[in-house]
Amino acid sequence: MPVHLPQPKEMRDVLGDLLGREVTLRPGIPFAPGPDTPATVALYVDDTVRVSAVIACDLAFSAYAGGAIGLTPLADTQAAVNAGKLDDTLAENLGEVLNIIASIFNVPGADHLRLHGVHPAGPPLEPWVRMHTLTLGRREDLVVDIAGYGQGQLSIILT
Repeated sequence: MPVHLPQPKEMRDVLGDLLGREVTLRPGIPFAPGPDTPATVALYVDDTVRVSAVIACDLAFSAYAGGAIGLTPLADTQAAVNAGKLDDTLAENLGEVLNIIASIFNVPGADHLRLHGVHPAGPPLEPWVRMHTLTLGRREDLVVDIAGYGQGQLSIILT
C-alpha cells in the first residue's frame, strides 16, 4: 500500500487542535538540515519497521511547537533558539507533538505508520538520519506560524 502524504490543511488542523492556538501554514522551500543547521528529525515506520516517512523541523519550529504544547513562556523557547538546541523539556514536549502527528499518515487505504524515534535539535544528526531529509519527490515543505510563539520550517518527506 502507498504511504499517505498529508496535505497542509491536515497538518494545520492537527497542530491547531493539539496546540490549542491558531496555526497558519504557507508553502516553504525544501528544508535540509546540515552541520550548521540544528534540526529535529522524526522517523515514522510501517509495520515492517521500514522508515517510510520523516518529518524534519528547524530549531525555531521545534522550540515553538514544544513550547506551545507545554505552555512554556516565549522567552524560554526563544532562549533555546538562541542556544542552538532544545532543552530536555522542550525536546520531550516536541516528541509528544510528533507522536500525535503520526495520525495524519493513517488514512484508509494507506500504510499504517507510527513514530519510531525523534532526534531533537541540537546534537549533530547521524548521517543516515540526515540522508532521509534530503529525499526529493513526495514531500510537503511548509512555513508554520504558531500564534503567540513564532514561525519555523517543517518538511514532511516520504522515503
